[in-house]
Amino acid sequence: MDFALNEEQIAYRESARQFMEKALRPFAADWDANSTFPVETLRQAGELGFCGLYTPESMGGLGLSRLDASLIFEVLAQGCTSTTAFLTIHNMATWMVASWGQDAIRDEWCESLASGEKLASYCLTEPNAGSDAASIKTSARRDGDGDDADYILNGSKAFISGAGSTDALVLMARTGVDGPKGISCFLVPADFPGVSFGRNEAKMGWKSQPTRQVNLEDVRLPVRYRIGAEGEGFAIAMRGLDGGRINIASCSLGTAQAALDHTLGYVQERKQFGKEIASFQNTQFKLADMATELVAARQMVRLAAWKLDQDDADKSAFCAMAKRIATDLCFTVCNDALQLHGGYGYISEYPLERYVRDARVHQILEGTNEIMRVIIARRLLSDAPFVLE
Repeated sequence: MDFALNEEQIAYRESARQFMEKALRPFAADWDANSTFPVETLRQAGELGFCGLYTPESMGGLGLSRLDASLIFEVLAQGCTSTTAFLTIHNMATWMVASWGQDAIRDEWCESLASGEKLASYCLTEPNAGSDAASIKTSARRDGDGDDADYILNGSKAFISGAGSTDALVLMARTGVDGPKGISCFLVPADFPGVSFGRNEAKMGWKSQPTRQVNLEDVRLPVRYRIGAEGEGFAIAMRGLDGGRINIASCSLGTAQAALDHTLGYVQERKQFGKEIASFQNTQFKLADMATELVAARQMVRLAAWKLDQDDADKSAFCAMAKRIATDLCFTVCNDALQLHGGYGYISEYPLERYVRDARVHQILEGTNEIMRVIIARRLLSDAPFVLE
């Protein structure tokens, strides 16, 4: 086994680091304080390829592996967790359009999405369908036959990142029977008649991206905007979630690394009882645990990303493991970093309270960590052999 990054991966990380230090980190606190969605910065990220990392090159993307993308997202998240998290969502939506969209839609949308000229939101969750994604009620009724047919969409989506400020909605809706086999996927231009948005939710974290409800009232959508065949939507969503779990775990890694880096500097400067607090054994033990847990989480994420790239039979279970352990451990690292800052960690002059707020939601989205445990346990208890390596 070789745990070293290759020259290309090192170059990707360095490019991401330069962008992060110039375009993300200096502005993250202001974006958080003012709930600013930095569209121009996202477009700058697109100019570097960060809006289409694993979208195929033929569709305007970089065609990188999921492991390569994970390395980049981890570095970007060290500058702004919230903005990077939106980038991961946009990347997933763009990849879905490029992978399953009909030629006309790919020609119309992929290049502009991969370049960051246009931005996309991903719409799966509904007000009454969170973890149980197969129970969505938003409907897409077909009207007409052949290529001239339309779908009439009605329903609502909840907790949609970027909604109201993005150009495209990659959206799951029911075209058939109850359950997963009746779900199809669509690209809905955000300015189509009948599309409207709720208020920007007041959130604990992730304040640099808007979160709104999406409402669909008799939205007439040409059939060419369907992504994949009818009934394939749930399968597309599940494939997206495997990668989404790696992406959000990578954001947690970056946030925890930033928290640890900031804390290492602070404890060597802050003095109590006439000594730097870094000299206290309790501080040293805490730092050792934080570093160990961060490295352990990182290795799990990279293993799962590699499994996903190899299309391993157990990729979904490993992605669930990686998401669960990385988001849990990295939140703890951020929280411990705040504790080591004492009262200063709790005020916004320091970034620790923002790291804690932004990292907390990672244990909820892309499937809660309780659902991750369900996925892992089901695989362990299945009849097929499961090799834990």
